[in-house]
Amino acid sequence: MKSETSTPTGEFTLRLSATRRGARLARLLAVQQLRDWGVTGPAAEAAELVVAELANNAALHGRVPGRDFELRMEWGEEQVHIELSDARGERRPEPTREPDEGGYGLLLVAALATAWGVKGRCVGKTVWATVPVGVRTG
Repeated sequence: MKSETSTPTGEFTLRLSATRRGARLARLLAVQQLRDWGVTGPAAEAAELVVAELANNAALHGRVPGRDFELRMEWGEEQVHIELSDARGERRPEPTREPDEGGYGLLLVAALATAWGVKGRCVGKTVWATVPVGVRTG
């Protein structure tokens, strides 16, 4: 009999209105999902901050009236891959070194994630980040 080792994973996808309220709800629901997966402590806090920043950017800079944004998280043994998709493909995020009003958010994402980037879609764009979480507690 062949023994197999499987790596448990999970996926979470959610569409929300591209508003401040939608961004807040994305963060709150992401936190609950991380808990459900057993991701806690500093790793969960880092993932929460990344979701909050990307969701706020999607609601503020990626908003198209009548269009939602989508949060997608995929949990693996040692990382959470986070994606925020919005309808504004022409507005790609660019971190600044010396922001005047705000603008530090993507620097925070870069500091907390092992990698991040932007990819195009048929309509809009997806900003993604990979956050290390180690081995889950649950």
